[in-house]
Amino acid sequence: MSHPDLEIQLKTLPEQPGVYQYFDAEGTILYVGKAKNLKKRVSSYFTKTHDNGKTRVLVKKIANIKHIVVATETDALLLENNLIKKHKPRYNVMLKDDKSYPWICIKNERFPRVFSTRRVIKDGSEYFGPYTSMKTVSTLLDLIKGLYHLRTCNYHLSEEKIQAGKYKVCLEYHLGNCKGPCEGLETEAEYSENIKAIKEIIKGNFKDSLSQFKTQMKQYAEEMRFEEAQKIKEKIEVLENYQAKSTIVNPKISNVDVFSIVSDESYGYVNFLQLSYGSIIRSHTLEIKKKLDEADEALLELAITEIRQRFHSKSKEIYVPFKVDLGEAVKVTVPKLGDKKHILDLSERNAKYYRMERFKQIKITDPDRHVNRIMAQMKTDLRLSKEPRHIECFDNSNIQGSNPVAACVVFKDGKPSKKDYRHFNIKTVEGPNDFASMEEVVFRRYKRMLDEEQTLPQLIIIDGGKGQLSSALKSLDALELRGKIAIIGIAKRLEELYYPNDPIPLYLDKKSETLKVIQQLRNEAHRFGIEHHRNKRSKSALTTELETISGVGEKTVVDLLKHFKSAKRIANAKLDELETVVGASRAEKVYNHYHNK
Repeated sequence: MSHPDLEIQLKTLPEQPGVYQYFDAEGTILYVGKAKNLKKRVSSYFTKTHDNGKTRVLVKKIANIKHIVVATETDALLLENNLIKKHKPRYNVMLKDDKSYPWICIKNERFPRVFSTRRVIKDGSEYFGPYTSMKTVSTLLDLIKGLYHLRTCNYHLSEEKIQAGKYKVCLEYHLGNCKGPCEGLETEAEYSENIKAIKEIIKGNFKDSLSQFKTQMKQYAEEMRFEEAQKIKEKIEVLENYQAKSTIVNPKISNVDVFSIVSDESYGYVNFLQLSYGSIIRSHTLEIKKKLDEADEALLELAITEIRQRFHSKSKEIYVPFKVDLGEAVKVTVPKLGDKKHILDLSERNAKYYRMERFKQIKITDPDRHVNRIMAQMKTDLRLSKEPRHIECFDNSNIQGSNPVAACVVFKDGKPSKKDYRHFNIKTVEGPNDFASMEEVVFRRYKRMLDEEQTLPQLIIIDGGKGQLSSALKSLDALELRGKIAIIGIAKRLEELYYPNDPIPLYLDKKSETLKVIQQLRNEAHRFGIEHHRNKRSKSALTTELETISGVGEKTVVDLLKHFKSAKRIANAKLDELETVVGASRAEKVYNHYHNK
């Protein structure tokens, strides 16, 4: 630690919960963090050896530390979250997406209107939300409109004005959508009962409304008012249908927030589901950009604080995949089975789908970020020391005794680089010997690259498992490249990856992007090799019979093929046509060969 003032600051830090802020020599804020014990947490930055390079750089830049002591860990979480949003320090995670969300407003007025809005005005009105999807809001408002007769006009319906006859009923009244409170045709008490029921529906509680409608329906039926009873029955069906669709777990699970996280090297994705009476009333996924290789626990704690603040959640219990520290105010449950685990799994699935969607979008909008992520993923999955920006894959599985060939395909940044593909005709191996052929091809490829001082790949993939891998390794040893280039072999079943000196193969997840890139490489090598093999075989078939004719050499065969384009046309050619190309003597030999059989 170079700065003398820092030592004094560290010694005088309190052993209390709080928030710390790091500043550089220019007074720019670098990082904000929270701690149960400020002294222990902050000191650890200067006493530990940090694996992460960015953390080491951060520590070198720290010139000044400020701290704020708070009463509880919950306060520390909230303060940390607010300071990160306010200052956006360079080394803190970035919380994406701060757009405005829709709310359902029950207006503070006589005969309240119920509508959607993105502006929250502190005028005593009640706001429910925010909702993450306008579709959810529209569905709820349509349901409410179908069940209850609410006014849509913006008249000031004071008692005096109604009694003075200031207003007249509009078309909505005549259509049966409003009961006409503007003319005093509906009492405030009646209207208020409806508003009370609507609030419960918005919260996900359908029980009261269903009970009320069923009582009303029975009453109408007893009074022989079957038309009104039928209308109420239709409303009950609408409500029950909506409830069935929205209830996904036990209705006893109410007023609970569910959080899950999936992450990769650069980003974390935290999904939030809010449950009320067994229904999901809100779903949202937050994307977080990592800065210092943060652990999932730290990301989830920060995201929970941010999401609960953003969506004004007052739920007393949360379900999470592992223990998090959120203070005493919230009950933290880690479900292991049953309905609670079912809902946690659903949340995780939402996070995974969101991540996949983001990948697809990024592939189009930010291809560099997509490539960087794939490369980082491959480096981790394949246990490499460097990102495999340049990969070469060898295949000689198409050797069938004749015309032995091999193929080398090249991928750069995860994509085929076709100009770098190479075909090899096997020169030193007699007969079908896959292992010796692989040894020859790998040696020739990298001997040439070394001679021409070309950039070597970071990864070589050998199609053919252990035996082929051993053959390729002999060539790398001969060229003194062992250890300078990573090399792996793929067994026939594709999921098995073999490493030098390791008898146990590595199995990749069948859905992993790393395996998809390897599959693509192998398929390309196969296609490219077979194409060359086929071309060689067909050329060979064309020339074989001509070369067997006594007195006809290679030059004659080439001249004839150039002129007639195919062996079939040569066989069917007239003597004088052949003479014009290769002269009388050789033309006669070719003609006689085909016509005197």
